[in-house]
Order: sequence, then C-alpha cells, then structure tokens
Amino acid sequence: MNNIKIRNYGYSEFYERQIEALNLREKDLIPGRVVEVHKEQYKIVTEFGEKSAKLKGSIFYNGDINNIYPAVGDFVLVKNNPYGEDIIYIVLDRKSKFSRMDSFYGTEQVVATNFDYVFVITSLNHDFNIRRMERYITSAWQSGAIPVIVLTKADLCDDYSEYVESIEKIALGIKIVAVSSVTREGIEDLSEYIKPSKTIVFLGSSGVGKSSLVNAMALEDVMKVNSIREDDSKGRHTTTHRQLIMLKNGAMIIDTPGMRELGVWNVEEGLDVSFSDIEEFESRCKFRDCNHKSEPGCAVREAIENGELSKERWESYVKLKKEAKFAMWKESEKNRIELKKGSKKKYKKEELNVSLDLVESGWSYSEVSKDTKLNKSIIAREMRKRLNLKSKDQIK
Repeated sequence: MNNIKIRNYGYSEFYERQIEALNLREKDLIPGRVVEVHKEQYKIVTEFGEKSAKLKGSIFYNGDINNIYPAVGDFVLVKNNPYGEDIIYIVLDRKSKFSRMDSFYGTEQVVATNFDYVFVITSLNHDFNIRRMERYITSAWQSGAIPVIVLTKADLCDDYSEYVESIEKIALGIKIVAVSSVTREGIEDLSEYIKPSKTIVFLGSSGVGKSSLVNAMALEDVMKVNSIREDDSKGRHTTTHRQLIMLKNGAMIIDTPGMRELGVWNVEEGLDVSFSDIEEFESRCKFRDCNHKSEPGCAVREAIENGELSKERWESYVKLKKEAKFAMWKESEKNRIELKKGSKKKYKKEELNVSLDLVESGWSYSEVSKDTKLNKSIIAREMRKRLNLKSKDQIK
C-alpha cells in the first residue's frame, strides 16, 4: 500500500497501530483524511488523491446514538471506488478534537480533529472580548493540542501593549503573537508552527481576519476575504464550512466558520489549566467543600477582595463550570435517550439544579427550558424558592 500521500497529511503510527488492532475482515480498506464536510457529503484524501466520499449506510445509519461521525481532520478507513464516491467505513480514534455544544439539539458538535496546534484568534479592534477569549482558551486546552493566541490587525492599533497585558493575565503559559496580514508583522513568529505534516486549527469570531491570516501564512490568496462593518467591527462570514487547507510547504490549516458564541462541551480538564490560578486559590480555602460564598477562611473571596483575582474572571469561571456540568449531564446516554423519546416523567432533582444554575449564570428561562425540556413555569417557580432561601441565609 502506497501511503506516501496520506503521510504528508499527518498519517502516522498512531493510526497504523489502530488499524492493525482492528483485524479487519475487509482487506481492501485504505486510510484517508477528511478535508471538507458538507452535511453528509465528504471530501477526503487517500493514496489515490482527493475524492468525494459518503458514509456506509448500514454502519452509520443503524440507529446507534454512539456512532462517531467524521469531522474535518479525521482519519478514516474507506473503500476506494474508481468510478464514483468512496465509502467511509470507520473513523479512527482521534489524538485531539475541538467540540462545542450544538445550541439547537443540546448535543456535542465536533468542529475539528487531529490537529497539533490551536490558533485562538481575536482582532485588535472592537471585537476584542476577554471573557470570550477565556472560553476559547479553555476549549483549546481541552482539545489535547497546544494553544497559541494570535492578535490580528496589529497595523490598525498604535499601541496594543494593553491588549497583550490583559491576555497574559488569563493565558498562563500560552505564547501570544500580534500580527498584521497587511504588513506581515509577526507572521515570522508563527513559522515554528507552520511545519510539514503539522495541522493547525483556527478558532475565532467572524471578522477577526482568519482568512487573511491563512493567505499571509500561505504567501498566496487561497481564501476569499470579506470586509467587516466599520461601526462595530462585526465580521461577515467568509468561511461557510469547515475545511482543511494544505499549504505549499506541507503544513495544514483547518479553518472554521466564525463563532461569536461558544457553548462549551465537557471542558473539565481545560478549565483546570485555563483557570489554574483559581484552582490554586480554591486549594487554600479552609474547608475542602467551600462554596466560596459565606464560609470562613475562603481564599477565593479573600483574593477577590484584595484584588488578586478579578470578580469578572471568577464569574466567568463559575459560568463555564456550570455549563460544563450541564454538558456532562447532556452527554449521559440515559438522559439522551429519554430526551429523544420525549419522556414526560417527573423532572429529576439533578436536572432541576442544573437548570437553576444556568439561569443564575445568565441563561434565559426559554433557553434553559429548550435544552433541559423542563417547563418554564417549573424553572421560574423553583428559582424563586432558591432566591428566597438565599435571602433568608443572608439575613441570618
């Protein structure tokens, strides 16, 4: 089997060992990498070059909710069809992945896989939002790859030192690079990541200059570039689907459509790294089960009061923790089956507590109701009870 072409796309022993362990009956399956996804249509690269592909129906459409479907960056086993579309049989285990919560279905949505670096991108204009960056950084650490923060449009900012300082406070141990796709400032500083067979995934909102950055890194126009609205720096979607782009030097970039809101999905490990400063404060609390509200000897409240920890960063951490908890509940196979069947059983205490936590973190009753399938009136009633209890505790 000639795997030279697929090796150029990052195929390694990590995937070869999986294939050997499978002991496949189908001896004519070959490895490929997914480079584009359009709903249920795929574009892949194999030893035969770039091909269109579709899923093997009996494997992927059998009603099993645990089926893993291909995403951009995945390595798959396919049956070559010299006369038409290849057939995808197996998705190999991933070495890294970036997921978010599908806001409509409340399920995991895999955005990209098998990358080495995550470029968390924001622009030096009105789009800059430190709380949104915390979300991206948390997801980047959770992915299993190495995060790099890229601040774009440096040519439009006379002095970006304050931006860098604010990022440094939340991006512990992450390299920060300010770049300009116009003047090429900072592009050379990214060269250590732009290596043959290495994959970089871009994460950022619309209008932050992801497509322009791809072109600057590629030294050619490989992506269409759109303008932004001057009044608020909001971007227009240039990338409309996820795709993997091979540069001339053999490095690969996975570009994703801009996401202004990022619903986190199971980021417990990423939270531990992104908010390691808060984890340190929590470890100093007098009581192990400290809720950081009214307990004596709370190191977190002390850090907020003396300015070591900003109240905004703490609130962002709490909100992400609650969303992560909610995502883990959603991931439960039992609950997913119950939601799918539209079970009308009496709500569980766990479901209710998660719902109330989300309301407290800023979600509307409608949003929570849609995701948990609990009636809005029930959530509102129980929320009033919780608030009343808190008021009584404060009086005491």
